[in-house]
Amino acid sequence: MNFRNLAGLSVWMLLLLLPKQNMAQRAGIAVSEINSISSFPIVDGGKASSIYIDEKDAEVVGIAAEAFKDDIHLLTGTTTSVLKNNPALSAYPIIVGTIGQSFYIDQLIKAGKINRTILSGKWETFSVSVIENPVKGVKRALVIAGSDRRGTAYGIFQLSRMLGVSPLCWWADVKPAIKKSLYVKAGQPLVESPSVKYRGIFINDEDWGIQPWAAKMMDTDVKDIGPKTYTKIFELLLRLKANYIWPGMHPSTKAFYYYANNPIMADKYAIVLGSSHCEPMLRNNVFEWAENFEHEYGKKPGEWRYDLNKNEIANYWTDRVKQAKNCESIYTVGMRGIHDGSMPGPKDKNEKVKLLGEVIADQRTILSKNITKPVSSIPQIFCPYKEVLSLYQAGLKLPDDVTIVWADDNHGYIRQLSNPEEQKRSGGSGVYYHISYWGAPQDYLWLSSISPSLISYELTKAYQYKADRLWVINVGDIKPAEMETQFAMDLAWNVNQWKPENADNYAESWAAETFGAEFAKPIAEIKAIYYRLAQAAKPEHMASVNFTDAQAEERLAAYERIYYQAESLNEKMPARLKDAFFELILYPVEGAMLMNQKILYAKKSLVLASKGDQSALTYSKKSKAAFEQIQLITKKYNEEIAGGKWNGMMSWKPRDLAVFKMPKVADSVTAKSLHITAESENKIIVRAAKYAERSVPKGLSLQSLKGLGLGGAGISLYPFTFIPIGETALQNAAFIIYQVDFKTQGEHQIEVKCLPTQGVNNGIKVRYAISVNNDKPQVINISPASENNIWKQNVLQGYASGITNHDINKTGKSTVKIYMLDPGLVINQLEIQ
Repeated sequence: MNFRNLAGLSVWMLLLLLPKQNMAQRAGIAVSEINSISSFPIVDGGKASSIYIDEKDAEVVGIAAEAFKDDIHLLTGTTTSVLKNNPALSAYPIIVGTIGQSFYIDQLIKAGKINRTILSGKWETFSVSVIENPVKGVKRALVIAGSDRRGTAYGIFQLSRMLGVSPLCWWADVKPAIKKSLYVKAGQPLVESPSVKYRGIFINDEDWGIQPWAAKMMDTDVKDIGPKTYTKIFELLLRLKANYIWPGMHPSTKAFYYYANNPIMADKYAIVLGSSHCEPMLRNNVFEWAENFEHEYGKKPGEWRYDLNKNEIANYWTDRVKQAKNCESIYTVGMRGIHDGSMPGPKDKNEKVKLLGEVIADQRTILSKNITKPVSSIPQIFCPYKEVLSLYQAGLKLPDDVTIVWADDNHGYIRQLSNPEEQKRSGGSGVYYHISYWGAPQDYLWLSSISPSLISYELTKAYQYKADRLWVINVGDIKPAEMETQFAMDLAWNVNQWKPENADNYAESWAAETFGAEFAKPIAEIKAIYYRLAQAAKPEHMASVNFTDAQAEERLAAYERIYYQAESLNEKMPARLKDAFFELILYPVEGAMLMNQKILYAKKSLVLASKGDQSALTYSKKSKAAFEQIQLITKKYNEEIAGGKWNGMMSWKPRDLAVFKMPKVADSVTAKSLHITAESENKIIVRAAKYAERSVPKGLSLQSLKGLGLGGAGISLYPFTFIPIGETALQNAAFIIYQVDFKTQGEHQIEVKCLPTQGVNNGIKVRYAISVNNDKPQVINISPASENNIWKQNVLQGYASGITNHDINKTGKSTVKIYMLDPGLVINQLEIQ
């Protein structure tokens, strides 16, 4: 059939008279390797259906269609074609296109074969459907239609994922099983749209991973993160149904705009460009102001102070806006230091707030003068990160249409969210969230260990406080944070799929998709223990957290157990998945185990040596062996896995911190006094979910959350938006009761260990009240001021706690009652002594 002549058009007009497809009471479409009477054959009998697109559609549609063609070949070994504006459709065509940009899709809509209302005017929405007899001569069509260019691309990649191609197929070498045939069974169309409007990643702290790797293996001509690397990143984002990036911006990396093809490739892949919290107006100050300014402008820059050098800084911003005006971008407004430091300017806070307001007003003037649409419709974000939050809290007047992007405390706990007034702002709000970090109190750049349960808890809480405009996740080098990144993007796409109460199931679902159903449960068990152990001390934080002998032994045994489980699975893993398994499971598990062995065995050797115990030297050797093995497995990652594809990506000692070095061990055994204090292990430990009774007011629910916080579980109240309970109104609070068997009378101490969350917005704390045997309740706030010493210890040890003393006047059972007063409180366990 010819789509481009009048005779062909008359056939399409006749379609308008045909009855619409009855979609009611049918199951959704499904993929299968078995043909059935209503199936569409993607690959059947060694022959693949052709893919049809309109050449006038967006470039990303063609890119995604070509990727889908490659995915079909990867899955089946069969080659198909992408045909642009082909005059004749085959009997079984795959039709791909965007409403308003694809002749094919528009005519199917006119014919009533696609419901216009599910796509028209929507944001990044797609429909995947099997349509019977769409036109004369076509028996059945597989149709992927998008509301806009990204919606179409997401529909293509979602189908690819359903067929068995992981979003991590290139980035983690997840090779699919070969299939002889592929079919899509007809059913209710698959229609999806995102929960969060802008969803993406921040490439950061790239000095020891993605930058040296890109220089060595990808953009070898410029020896930097350049367009070849970003092309792979952009495809990953599309496969993850993400749309937004903050590019790498460290001194090791030249500015994104330095390479002309970087923004060109971003536009081709329909990726929205942004810049980090400390890079206003898409400028990379580390490179473009501090290093390259003279090359760009022919003179050295003045001081980076807006109150002293306003015109030069404004011109510098204006030039980038002019350069970027035709790219889809989100402009960061405000100002900080050249690199992640506070804004230079007056020392008086009120004067600094006034200056910051002037900066933002001038930036918006620049935007309005250089982009031909109202400034209120140009996406802008303001990120109150670190010290900027205090300036915002001091009274900064932010334009209503600017999106506030709230930051976490760099360790996964959000510092503040919008209050009821802020929630009314037209710009809405979003979240900047870390799963990788360089900074105080300790980095975690090596391994990724923030659990899906924690990510879901904090980001779901943010979503309930209307932070649905933009989520950007600091993923470091992408590797080895692939699973956690995929989880964050899956959550951003559908916030209801992985709620905090079921997020611990994600690892099993992900493992089934990535490695196959037979490996899903054991991989999920490994990941659950891996995350639980990291909550109490990330591998990179082991030198900063003390454990009792019993806790140390439990950690070592648990790590050894999951390592041997992983080794056993590796033996059973198909050859096509061994590289992926090493990258995604085995390396982080073994690396974490070895770091714990290195540090805990070193400490044990010193203790034993001080007692004159000859076994001290055995533990010294074990510690040294672990240290050496970390280097060996990292060498394997870089030089052997996937034929050396990742050479330069993995460092075992980012920033060469002390924790990565060989610790002091016993080199001789001579009894001497060693001042090592060990915490008493004579405690009663009560898991929070093991309560005897509970009372929850109407409208609230008490949730037990697996995988969240210390010990691998916690309890919390939903919804996150409930109004805090005052100290004089405890009778209105939810409470839980524990029955505790006290062996002795007298004073006892109860430590309640909680997730180290922060108050949901200014003025709200994170409190509980505790009473024993109905004595007067004591109210405790477990959330300290950010970045003080208590906070530092909390994020390293994975919990915040309150300690209360109680006079117990009887032995045997006593009643411990805990009132939950504020949203965001997660209780993990009680420790009583």
